Amino acid sequence: MKKLVAILILVGQITYAQNTQKKDSASTTLEDVFITANRTKTSRRETPVAISKITAKTIDETKASSLYEIANKVPGVVMVNLGNEQHAMSIRQPISYSSYYLYLEDGLPIRPLGVFNHNALLEINQFNLQSIEVVKGPVSSLYGPEAIGGTINLISQKPSFYPEFKVGVQADNWGYKRVQVAAGATIGKVGFHIAGISSTQENSWMAHSDYNKDNINVRVDYAITDNTRLISNTMIGKYFSDMSGSVNESDFNNRNSTSTSDFTYRKSDALRTRLTLEHDWNSNSNSALTVYHRDNKLGQNPSYGIRWSPTINPTTATGEINTNNFKSYGALAQHTQKFDFWNTNMVSGASFDFSPVTYNAYLIQLEAELNPGESGKQTVNQYQIVAELPDVKLADYTADIYNTAIFNQISFSPIQELIVTLGGRYDAMKLNYENALDNSIGAKTYDKFTFKAGANYNPLKETGFYGNYSQGFAPPGITSIFRAKSGTGGATAVPAEFYYNLQPATFENFEVGGWLSLFENKFSFDYALYYMEGTNELLSIRLEDNSTDYRSAGKTSHRGIEFGFNYKPTTQWNLRVGGTVAEHRYIDFAVSDKTTDTLQNLGGYEMPQAPRWAGNSEVSYYPNWLPNFRAAVEWQYISSYYQNQVNTVKYAGYNLFNARFGYQYKNVEIYGNILNVTDMLYAYNASRGNLESSQSTFTAAAPRTFLVGLQYNFSLKK
Repeated sequence: MKKLVAILILVGQITYAQNTQKKDSASTTLEDVFITANRTKTSRRETPVAISKITAKTIDETKASSLYEIANKVPGVVMVNLGNEQHAMSIRQPISYSSYYLYLEDGLPIRPLGVFNHNALLEINQFNLQSIEVVKGPVSSLYGPEAIGGTINLISQKPSFYPEFKVGVQADNWGYKRVQVAAGATIGKVGFHIAGISSTQENSWMAHSDYNKDNINVRVDYAITDNTRLISNTMIGKYFSDMSGSVNESDFNNRNSTSTSDFTYRKSDALRTRLTLEHDWNSNSNSALTVYHRDNKLGQNPSYGIRWSPTINPTTATGEINTNNFKSYGALAQHTQKFDFWNTNMVSGASFDFSPVTYNAYLIQLEAELNPGESGKQTVNQYQIVAELPDVKLADYTADIYNTAIFNQISFSPIQELIVTLGGRYDAMKLNYENALDNSIGAKTYDKFTFKAGANYNPLKETGFYGNYSQGFAPPGITSIFRAKSGTGGATAVPAEFYYNLQPATFENFEVGGWLSLFENKFSFDYALYYMEGTNELLSIRLEDNSTDYRSAGKTSHRGIEFGFNYKPTTQWNLRVGGTVAEHRYIDFAVSDKTTDTLQNLGGYEMPQAPRWAGNSEVSYYPNWLPNFRAAVEWQYISSYYQNQVNTVKYAGYNLFNARFGYQYKNVEIYGNILNVTDMLYAYNASRGNLESSQSTFTAAAPRTFLVGLQYNFSLKK
């Protein structure tokens, strides 16, 4: 440690001597400037979308052990904790695992199109984040498929001008521990930033919930000339977690934290690297070329893959073990051009991504030990593996995915108060596959042109309004295409059949919104009203023989209001209030072709896991009488929602309170978080089947949690 500090001091002395006249560009953050909405730095006044930014200050003060603690501060966002950084998402959609969200790292998708994973953000290094931008609603016209409910762009730390070094530890009362280190500096024309974390969880309140995660991020910037820069980013991550799964209603209410399976797991080995060449032709023209590579190895014995029927043979069940590996080789070219005429700004680009994928899933046989209960009301106490059957394949394919896209967006101001934005993008996803289960070789293409039109009207410096129309689409995930149809393949004598006919889901979104800033920015308010309709969403259809079939024919509607305001009456106090009120319904959603089923179409029903109200608010205190001390109390509210599609059973929702404290003395910072202050019993998620005999299952949330941390911050910044 002493050697490292000495080196950093020396680096700072050299850098300071060489650059005494330079300005520290990292010293300020313009909170009203965004990158994600237009792929270039744009002020809030010129952005006709609902967008929010989580700043470096908020990230630093939250001291989150998991990303959901940060993301949920954004109005309209409900990131659901599934334990050990696993997660689901709700942005203008119900809480779901669907591929309607796009996760970006510095503007590049974390996953290739067609290989969506709702847990992709577990690979993120929270200690490497500079800010987070969230765009709500479709932005497929700029970023392509899956950018529908929301797009989350995680923006990494940049090299600091002066040498900086941070090292810290944090731990909680349930066996969680994390060590984190970061360092950065600029020496002449070269700047670097390195951040690493190592997290472990052992012997938690929930049985079978250990995990470990190691991440390192390295960024190097080289200023070739004053106008040309070369930037490299590399991320390496390893993750392994037990998967405890959900619990039944009795165990949930009694706070019985036993897991029904002690063999389920999820693991991930990830590598992402990129190299970007940027050039400023002049003050109005900029070009960038990025080449990148991904290498992910994913494996799991998923708790959600366990299939058990209390009415057929309640003492047996099945599960699966699967692996999903992919590599990506891609390039993104972008050019930004400004014109004097009508203050026009144009962003154009093209991208290409080649991602070979392999996927294998096979059957495991399980024994189910039942809890005492009435006939038809049984629940499982414990599953045990009876046999692994690698030769009984549920899926076995290789695929080469080619994603090609071109996009263009232009904004102009015909009058001073009005800014008009038009954008379009054409995406073509080609899939060449070999399916070992039916010995087929083939190709499929999913292509779509998406369009956006919006306008900002800013009659005063303190207020502005916007409106937009945007389109989005999402091709079916390739795992759903190549999963054998129910009653075929696997252990059956029927040859496997597949879902080669699935079509992309498409969305249309209409919204209006605005913002207001008063009293020299002490008070700010923003809002958005939206209506979005989805077509060709994936359906699970019950057939006459009780098997299920997937079809692309569902229609849904999503409408709501998102709002947020901040009030800072003095330098000591800050109040933040944010939330959403929304309604998500089925329009035409057939679930059964079986003539004896009473309910065959869910049209008119509310979608499950769709709370009408959700919000996150916080009061922060920075006392003048104790400089460098901070305290905050946060309130998270989730209203009741239906657990099942047929709207017969509701979960009550919850009011959750968290508290955070911190104090910095010279270079040493000590902090503490209290999560679930009132130790309330609640579930991150609750679901239930549609049958009368179905039982509710709950993803149990943690009891009151105390987290403490210690961090050393060193900087030569004057």
